[in-house]
Amino acid sequence: MTISRFAPAPTGYLHLGHVLNAIHVWGVTHARGGRVLLRIEDHDRQRSRPEFERAIVEDLAWLGFVPDDVCAVRQSDRGSIYAAALQRLRDAGLVYACDCSRAAIVEAHAPPGPGGELRYPGTCATKHLAEAAGVGVRVRLPQTIERFDDLRRGPQTQRPFEQCGDLLVKDRDGNWTYQFAATVDDYLQGVTLVIRGDDLLASTGRQLLLARMLGREAPLQFLHHALLMKTATQKLSKSAGDTGVRDLRAGGWTPSNVIGEAAFRGGLLPERRPLDASEVPSLMAR
Repeated sequence: MTISRFAPAPTGYLHLGHVLNAIHVWGVTHARGGRVLLRIEDHDRQRSRPEFERAIVEDLAWLGFVPDDVCAVRQSDRGSIYAAALQRLRDAGLVYACDCSRAAIVEAHAPPGPGGELRYPGTCATKHLAEAAGVGVRVRLPQTIERFDDLRRGPQTQRPFEQCGDLLVKDRDGNWTYQFAATVDDYLQGVTLVIRGDDLLASTGRQLLLARMLGREAPLQFLHHALLMKTATQKLSKSAGDTGVRDLRAGGWTPSNVIGEAAFRGGLLPERRPLDASEVPSLMAR
């Protein structure tokens, strides 16, 4: 059975970009007869807020996107699970402490990875620093070539070590990183299909590699869809309040109006029209 997840970060309110992702997640998954899990990705403890989490759950219910799990998984409740996963990598000699800030990595003038991505040059790999407060944790990545078929973009080839260097899994503030927490959760929750925006395509190879290092045998499938853009180079942002679902609700929009607008702007409808959440699987099955 196909199992996917809708995994918002409670650092702001839902906007039309999230609605477009929900259309893809619920539409593709339910068209396949699968299940959608709700996961609250509040690994960033400094920016996550309970009021945003409550609003996300409320807005999803208002839109008609109902998860198939009984209750949401919250990453802030799963610290011991991530620690156990990290210990597996530590026992294999793949973990080291790192006190480099992002600014220090930039100042090191390390050659960027493909696409201009900031690449960690391995500054602390041989320092033998103790894991302590104020110190991050990295995992050594082997120099593999990761190949996968994206369900929208087709065959992909990525080299995670060349892209990003050794992977940060816990930051200097003690937060588990997105790359690590999402990979562990997808593995342990039995997620089989990840549906997300094109901005995360570059993360796929490293997450496939990390999952394999943690013991996952059957690799995930991925589908990366186009983003809703504010400008030619800026995607919609919940922190900036772009086209927020709450604002549209207050302005008198109905759920089907909001879903239809997101589908139209995302290229899924040829013209603006109301679209109910119950119609989404049929739309995505075409």
